[in-house]
Amino acid sequence: MEAVHKGPDSSRDFIALACRKGVLRFGSFITKAGRNSPYFFNAGLFDDGASFRELCGYYAGAIRRAGVACDMLFGPAYKGIPLVAGTAIRLAEDGLSLPFAFNRKEAKDHGEGGTLVGAPLAGRVLILDDVISAGTSVRESVDIIRAAGATPAGVVIALDRMERGKGALSAVQEVRESFGIPVIAVATLEDLIGYLADSPELVANLEAVRAYRETYGIASQS
Repeated sequence: MEAVHKGPDSSRDFIALACRKGVLRFGSFITKAGRNSPYFFNAGLFDDGASFRELCGYYAGAIRRAGVACDMLFGPAYKGIPLVAGTAIRLAEDGLSLPFAFNRKEAKDHGEGGTLVGAPLAGRVLILDDVISAGTSVRESVDIIRAAGATPAGVVIALDRMERGKGALSAVQEVRESFGIPVIAVATLEDLIGYLADSPELVANLEAVRAYRETYGIASQS
């Protein structure tokens, strides 16, 4: 099973926002795996208040639509830190106020000490991150949550590239199989391909993205 994904209109609006902000770019980009990708996604470029608020609204909407039971949110350092705070605010605006926490990379040796900031990890914890590449951040987050006696409830990401890792599975599939938790994506590669097909100004990139998926993609699964 691939990432849980619902709400085609919201995914389309999210992709449009990512293109406007230059978060999603097209051309020739070498990935960490050494692949020549026709697109590049950098969530760090949601770098102003308006676009970041909108991004967190898409996360909040994806969480609500997925219906995953959770008691709090966790954001892994570093990109997960603003995401978890912003999404908690957007959920609260809609009447769902959840505690949240995040970790720091280096332990603090004064004050309260430790590596965790925010609410104590307890109950069912939903992890928020930008993407899943090698799954390292998710594994570290799961270890932190379990060490605190809490339970990982799932992972929420902005974009599921639906791309094989070293084996036959994608990074998203590997996370789900390893930890038995759902992965919720605001948008997927399928959504991106659909958006390109309907976008006159970007349709020139469609063939390259489709070819990349043919080479490195995994089959769509529900």
